[in-house]
Amino acid sequence: MKQVQIIMGTPVAVEIVDREANQKLFDEVFDYFKYVDEKFSTYKDTSEISAINNKKNKGENTQNIFGGMSKDMKVVFELSLETKKITNGYFDIITPSGSYDTSGLVKGWAIFNASNILKTRGVKNFCVEAGGDIQVSGRNEKGEAWSIGIQNPFNKKREIIKKVYLGNNEGIATSGTYVRGCHIYNPKDKNDKLEEVVSLTVIGSNIFEADRYATGAFAMGQNGIFFIESKENLEGYAIDKNGVATMTIGFKKYIKE
Repeated sequence: MKQVQIIMGTPVAVEIVDREANQKLFDEVFDYFKYVDEKFSTYKDTSEISAINNKKNKGENTQNIFGGMSKDMKVVFELSLETKKITNGYFDIITPSGSYDTSGLVKGWAIFNASNILKTRGVKNFCVEAGGDIQVSGRNEKGEAWSIGIQNPFNKKREIIKKVYLGNNEGIATSGTYVRGCHIYNPKDKNDKLEEVVSLTVIGSNIFEADRYATGAFAMGQNGIFFIESKENLEGYAIDKNGVATMTIGFKKYIKE
């Protein structure tokens, strides 16, 4: 069974292969994504992150801004700080305008948590996707490895230029400018338009790892793929503005020629 809903401004798709699939499982996963959207969306005036930014913009002290944070907000801020340190400052939830935006990490975090909901319910074979970022478990309906297409960033007809086959419990995320325009920034150089690389796909041991490092590595420009190469349990595939692709050494194992 497969169902799709528009949540967080993007299609969220849940496919469950197991015979135990039922509407209650789908509802539980979609409700979780709605919860995350209500808490972390910077487009919703009623979200917790908007309330935090409003306090910050008013110049309130640190205790007032962060003192009443929910448990999940604290977790995401802590993970964001951890990711900032690991990426040497290239991942940063503080935007050029000075507000907080956790979107570079929270989508992968939400997919990962939603996948764990299914696992705790005994589901073994499934795929959860939100806006092109994907977590898989087990096998697809044909009993084969889940296959994911990497889109040609220069072709608006959604042409697939590479197909990869993920292992059990792995995740894949792509950062780029070809769909939403330039929404990622270089925290170390606000004048950097990040035009050298147009697409960076990262496969990780889970979608949270893939997503957060795809964001940070993309902000590094041409050096991003080398950062991914240096990290254990991460593989990457980058496409530059000239259409030249560069992949990490271990990425080939995901491709069936």
